[in-house]
Amino acid sequence: MESSNGKPKITVYTTDPCARCIRAKTLLTARNLEFVEVNLAKDPVGRHELAAFTGRMTFPQIVIDGKPLGAYAMPRRRKVNRAGEPAKATERA
Repeated sequence: MESSNGKPKITVYTTDPCARCIRAKTLLTARNLEFVEVNLAKDPVGRHELAAFTGRMTFPQIVIDGKPLGAYAMPRRRKVNRAGEPAKATERA
């Protein structure tokens, strides 16, 4: 499903307000990747259809060549124990 110019077809589904949507679009633009934005802020039917397609209710959703990539998210900070190892649920960080 590549576009005719050989580049991937990218669609970014957004909503308002959405700081992560802005970050995702900024990242794609910085990488010189062309994309189409579909804002679903006032489209409950479109949101439902997107959730059925991607399995997620978060924004943004990025679809590349018809395949959902998922939502843009900042990396999570992992809790570590005093030894610097990943903390177990029963340990104090």
